[in-house]
Amino acid sequence: MGTEIEYGISVPGQPGANPMVASSQIVNAYASRPELSKGGRARWDYEEETPLRDARGFTYTGALYDPAEHLIDEDTGLANAILTNGARLYVDHAHPEYSTPEVTNPREVVLFDKAGEMTMAEAARRAAHMPGIGPINLYKNNTDNKGASYGAHENYLMSRQTPFADIVAHFTPFLVTRQVFCGAGRVGIGQDASEPGFQISQRADFFEVEVGLETTLKRPIINTRDEPHADAERYRRLHVIIGDANLAEYATFLKVGTASIVLSMIEAGAFDGSLAISEPVAELRAVSHDPTLRHKIELRSGKRMTAVEMQQLLLEQAEDYCGSDCDPDTREILDQWAFVLDALARDPSELDDMLDWPAKLALLERYRDREDLGWDSAKLQAIDLQYHDVRPEKGLYHRLLSRGSMRRLLTDAEVTEAMVEPPADTRAFFRGRCLERYPTEVVAASWDSVIFDVGSDSLVRVPMMEPERGTKAHVGELFDRCEAAKDLLDIITAE
Repeated sequence: MGTEIEYGISVPGQPGANPMVASSQIVNAYASRPELSKGGRARWDYEEETPLRDARGFTYTGALYDPAEHLIDEDTGLANAILTNGARLYVDHAHPEYSTPEVTNPREVVLFDKAGEMTMAEAARRAAHMPGIGPINLYKNNTDNKGASYGAHENYLMSRQTPFADIVAHFTPFLVTRQVFCGAGRVGIGQDASEPGFQISQRADFFEVEVGLETTLKRPIINTRDEPHADAERYRRLHVIIGDANLAEYATFLKVGTASIVLSMIEAGAFDGSLAISEPVAELRAVSHDPTLRHKIELRSGKRMTAVEMQQLLLEQAEDYCGSDCDPDTREILDQWAFVLDALARDPSELDDMLDWPAKLALLERYRDREDLGWDSAKLQAIDLQYHDVRPEKGLYHRLLSRGSMRRLLTDAEVTEAMVEPPADTRAFFRGRCLERYPTEVVAASWDSVIFDVGSDSLVRVPMMEPERGTKAHVGELFDRCEAAKDLLDIITAE
């Protein structure tokens, strides 16, 4: 599993600044770090990417292709950095984006997602000190409140044998309702925030269909992109585009941990379809627009229940499926899921030290009470935005953190290490170590390959189609004894 986060970007004092240029400056500023630039920058290898292949069994042609997504990287070689921790930092749709390395458990998603935040903050600091650039502000949020939205995506490795129709049927109710614990909170209702109010999710108003391939227009609850970045005979990568960008560590932890459990249950055929929702898109928005959590969702069966009640039913089924002897990671997710749902059922404000939207709402209500502000106040929208500022000295989330007002799963030292060190138990270890040890000989990389130039007649591609190979246990000792990439390749090709 892993996340991909597009960051909001602004240039103070320059409302007409080109966001693609500013995003490129951010990425290139970070890529100028000595450990990333000492051998020339490895390019991203697009050869195996198939973004227009649909999980429903067909492939689109040019109509859905947005050349701006790859324009900078492919045409100039800029605005793309592959990091030593196995992550990718690049420009996507005029935003700087950080994709975590592949990991195997929800805590490590939180860890490398947080490493992405610190990477962006450092990139902005470095850019501000480069000649001719100046300050650029970055926000880990999902909308400019003027009608535009940008993504916080998740990816989950699944069995290719699981019928896609089962994913649509059983994952949709979960996604519609999980926002009660992983929404980031937003001032304003509607895509352009024209209606005053506060809602649970930043992204809910931007989803228009139940199923589809698009990610920027007519956004679907279930995305059908079929681009596994792994052995396509065995795996699919479920590309989830309907999440908010979370700052609260427990929100991210629960978001990906509960999703992973539910997807395992779908693979096992553990659901009966009794939670199917009559109008998923309308209910997605209705749930978001009601921070009291009292809205009743209408099911296809005719029953009506709240989002919290639906999540409690999902939890009960997950407890039965996982059993009492499940692994520690799963048990921690189940326990925290139960704790959070119990608190939400009582009073969401009990979680203002744990989840984003209750934390943000409590902050906003204090300002409203002190200054007698209505929900149409521009000051509240400014506070909303400032919550997401990645600068530790400016972001309101970071101020809550520094006061001990937000619970943590991680330490700063762990996150700092994760900025440069890859996870040990996936192929990201091999990718990251190759970039760290052999920067002059790695000419390109992707999620499923690393390409070397070791002075032979042709480039050498090392495929990595199995995400759980290339781990520290598998190849760590090779890096310890191979001074040059050629030595490593000699051993790998001999094996």
